[in-house]
Amino acid sequence: MQENDNNESGIPLLYIQELVDEGDSATLKTLFAELDASLIARTLESFPEKSVDELWSCVAEGVVGEVLAEVDEDIRQRYVEALSAQEVETIVQGLDAQEVAEVLEVADDDTRARVYASLEGGIRAQVEILHAYEDDVVGRYMDPDTVNVKQGVSLGEVQRYIRIYHLLDDDSEQIMVTDRDKRLLGTLTLIDLIKQPQKGLVEDYMEAPFTLNDQMKISDAATLLRSRELRFAPVCDSNGLLVGQLDAADVLEITRDDADMTLKHLSGVSDEEEVFTPIMRSARSRGLWLGINLLTAFLAAFVIGRFEAVLDQIVALAILMPVVASMGGIAGSQTLTVVIRGLALGQIAGNNKRWLYNKELWVGTSNGVVWALVVGLISFLWFGSALITLVITLAIFINMSVANLAGVLIPLVLKRLRIDPALSGSVILTTVTDVVGFLSFLGLATVIIL
Repeated sequence: MQENDNNESGIPLLYIQELVDEGDSATLKTLFAELDASLIARTLESFPEKSVDELWSCVAEGVVGEVLAEVDEDIRQRYVEALSAQEVETIVQGLDAQEVAEVLEVADDDTRARVYASLEGGIRAQVEILHAYEDDVVGRYMDPDTVNVKQGVSLGEVQRYIRIYHLLDDDSEQIMVTDRDKRLLGTLTLIDLIKQPQKGLVEDYMEAPFTLNDQMKISDAATLLRSRELRFAPVCDSNGLLVGQLDAADVLEITRDDADMTLKHLSGVSDEEEVFTPIMRSARSRGLWLGINLLTAFLAAFVIGRFEAVLDQIVALAILMPVVASMGGIAGSQTLTVVIRGLALGQIAGNNKRWLYNKELWVGTSNGVVWALVVGLISFLWFGSALITLVITLAIFINMSVANLAGVLIPLVLKRLRIDPALSGSVILTTVTDVVGFLSFLGLATVIIL
């Protein structure tokens, strides 16, 4: 069995498909009983709609709510919409606020109102807090249920308090220290809580907290957390009041979602599209960027049309045109990818932008000289024309140099305009390299050859 036939749970996808085809629900139920909710969700996402229906029937009732909270929105919405309000009430019982918020996000207003009314007061308040945030900010991802203590209490008292109320779980990282208004003062690690003298006060051992603002864009938060290699961060509002926390699981989800979104945007695919998204939805989501790309292609065609006379006389130019555009496109894409990654990791800011400009100028110039000479030599051996060789050599050099600079400038300008560089950078870059490539190639041919 090939390794790439396995999903994240380590179960071979081909084996699962065989069980689905054979209708072996008993074995599937046994397999799912050994997996946690997140792995069941990943398995469901690895199959098309028809197979998902078969697999869903094998999910144990006790974990249905957790699986719905973990699975992709398309699948979640499909199954939540098929449930009555009473059934939704049942499956969300025992879930934490984040999980309940995910399930109710796709429910209709009547179901949501009825489930709200059935929730325990503390959970209901936390779910309402999460739903009040926009989808792309830290507050929507955070866990509003925090373990916090007031200053002036001893470590021993904190331990007793935690044991009595069973406040810690497997995801707990730190304890927050707040004042009476719930303003965050510091954080106390679990290690210090245990090893330090139990008569000591929490403020004697707490650390100055690194916090995230609840309204910060989630992509910016992901960049900060990655750059600082943090597994935990308290979340505060603009007044410094503690409103939640991000733990290791939340950080992982942010990082994965951010990487997933960047990869999709680089290819002009919407955030919502997945491998097994229905045909019409996928076609619509991709159609917008195909249409934009078509407009840019016509712009390049218009530039070519301005040089109809020279193309009519020298067929070799039409043969060599794609080479110029392709070399510039590849050079620019390499730079664009490196710069977008640097922006995502928070590595590009301040004075290092000037260094980046200079570096890419020299990279583009160096590669431009080398590959212009290589293409020129091939063109001379092919067509035996010194003038054509001169034209394409100069055009390759110009386009590769410009492409490298465009690969730096485009994402930086888009970032300043608060537009995701990954979303539209490649389309703009393609337009620039095509237009500059054709304009330089055919313009030089007009001047040098005709």
